[in-house]
Amino acid sequence: MLRLELRPAPSRVWAWASPLLALAITVVLGVVLFAVMGKDPVRGLQIFFWEPIKSAYALGELGIKATPLLLIALGLAVCFRSNIWNIGAEGQYIIGAIFAGGVALTAGKDTGGWVVVAVLLAGVLGGMLWAGITAFLRDRFNAGEILVSLMLVYVAVQVLNFLVFGPWKDPAGYNFPQTRTFEAVTRIPRLMAGSRVTIGAVIALVAAGLLWLYLFRTRSGFALQVGGLAPAAARYAGFSSRRALWTAFLISGGAAGLAGALEVAGPVGQLTPYIPAGYGFAAIIVAFVGRLHPLGMVLAAILMSMFYIGGELAQSRLGLPKSLTDVFQGLLLFSLMACDTLVNYRLRGAAARQGAR
Repeated sequence: MLRLELRPAPSRVWAWASPLLALAITVVLGVVLFAVMGKDPVRGLQIFFWEPIKSAYALGELGIKATPLLLIALGLAVCFRSNIWNIGAEGQYIIGAIFAGGVALTAGKDTGGWVVVAVLLAGVLGGMLWAGITAFLRDRFNAGEILVSLMLVYVAVQVLNFLVFGPWKDPAGYNFPQTRTFEAVTRIPRLMAGSRVTIGAVIALVAAGLLWLYLFRTRSGFALQVGGLAPAAARYAGFSSRRALWTAFLISGGAAGLAGALEVAGPVGQLTPYIPAGYGFAAIIVAFVGRLHPLGMVLAAILMSMFYIGGELAQSRLGLPKSLTDVFQGLLLFSLMACDTLVNYRLRGAAARQGAR
């Protein structure tokens, strides 16, 4: 019988190489998957790993997908490093989109350019308020943040549906459940001509740099990480666990809300029932594949964006279901978990273990 035995000192090299090995395993499993479905594996891999980067326009589309994934993952990394499990970033993303959409809908054609800043700030505020509900329940009643944050996702979806099917529904929209298109003055400026990517991509990269500074160059960031790794040591050092809880949730919620604002005021341009795109859940994978490090999460967000675009292209060009994106995400996650397990543990036979005794 095989047993898992804790390694005395896990390899630091493999700790960082583990995501690369997990990606390689995912590619191999993807080849098998395409072959089983009767599709050309080479063509399938080309759609997932070459088509999203083959042209300037394709790179722009990659940036559109990567922006919300990176922003949400950066916020989640603050929580996870603090040993706080915010699983409801999708709900915070939706509420951020709703708040931003509400500001955009009130703006007229003659509104000044400042309204773009107002739209983004509204998104941040919405995400923070929604995350604050979980923080309050955890702080006041010791409620489990995993369950509370996850259940609030479904509440956020219902709030969005109520608005787009009800009071915010476009009366000239041929009965489709959507708001009217936002005025041009409220839209996020595009980064370059001929591409849909907005300045949100730049904001996400700047946020990654700011997070690095916060985590590794400030006392508050150090306190958060110490609280996550060694709660007893954090209390002895005088670090407030309550402050860490609220800080982590508000940063995470604000980042998710900003992602929602950039999405609805950017490429989407209105509120629809399809705003929930699963970014909040996919960002969890991005955070862990990126090792909760800003640079790693930038690369992981690009990879996950390729999965999103590849899944859409596989649907149109190979006749495969769009859910193939979720399959690749799941394969990557489980491969990473398996690799991480072997980094921290080694397999030992029962006989060998008894002999060692």
